[in-house]
Amino acid sequence: MTDLKPSEIETAEFAFGVYGQDGLLDSTLLGKLVRGMNLNPSLARLEEFGVSKNEGEKKFKLEEVLPIISALKKEVKDMGCYEDFIECLKLYDKRGDDKMLAGELTHAFLSLGERMPEDEVDELMEDCLDEEDDEGEINYIPFLQRMCEKAPILKRKKK
Repeated sequence: MTDLKPSEIETAEFAFGVYGQDGLLDSTLLGKLVRGMNLNPSLARLEEFGVSKNEGEKKFKLEEVLPIISALKKEVKDMGCYEDFIECLKLYDKRGDDKMLAGELTHAFLSLGERMPEDEVDELMEDCLDEEDDEGEINYIPFLQRMCEKAPILKRKKK
């Protein structure tokens, strides 16, 4: 049993249909499913729920995923907010003009904290990043706004 609202259950069912196959969700896709629902657990937290690194090792039924979503929703208050992200990116803003090198932004996603896979970083940049100026800089505030409002569901790899 979960304390999810009917609309949240409906969203979870839809996401499960997108990522799942034959009524099962490969555990390697659980992170993408919950991130598509605007939840952002760490990789370590997902591993606590049984996510494996190798495809086909474990599969979840929808009934097993709903309590995970419910638990993660309760943890949302501990996650950073939009303003926290702006403060982090100000560290790269050398002139205080809300701009940073696009390469530094890409580097941060690829190598700091919980590193994102290169294909996901490429997709995020394609979806949310404006063109660089002549100095290779971007305005990071519109990037963050797009990133936070889209919470893009990444394309599923074809088998």
